[in-house]
Amino acid sequence: MPTTYLHTMVRVKDLDKTIEFFKLLGLQERRRSENEKGRFTLVFMCPPEQADGTADVELTYNWDGDEKLPDDSRHFGHLAYTVDDIYEMCRTLQEAGVTINRPPRDGHMAFVRSPDNVSVELLQAGEAKEPQEPWASMENTGHW
Repeated sequence: MPTTYLHTMVRVKDLDKTIEFFKLLGLQERRRSENEKGRFTLVFMCPPEQADGTADVELTYNWDGDEKLPDDSRHFGHLAYTVDDIYEMCRTLQEAGVTINRPPRDGHMAFVRSPDNVSVELLQAGEAKEPQEPWASMENTGHW
């Protein structure tokens, strides 16, 4: 039997806030399960075009909290998504209060962080866009 990708799991501190962040990226809730005995909720989100579960992010919310969140979770790496218009996506995120850690200066790649400090890479679908302001001269903020 071949190995098949299932999902990426991230622990979250504020489920509603994190769901709203991923909705800004264009993801939708595909499935949710509540586990009373284990005291946690799992929310699976995906791009609408991949609602078959092939690109899920599993948000794990522990009802009793997780005091270590949000810490610097660079050991995790990052999630990556292509977007139709990287400038428009970054503008939408910025208007919603999300810090653009690595602006899309090259018209191709940007990085942001979720409310739970998960690094998210955004890549322009197809060819890179021509560099444009304010992105072309914007400095990095923090790390990704």
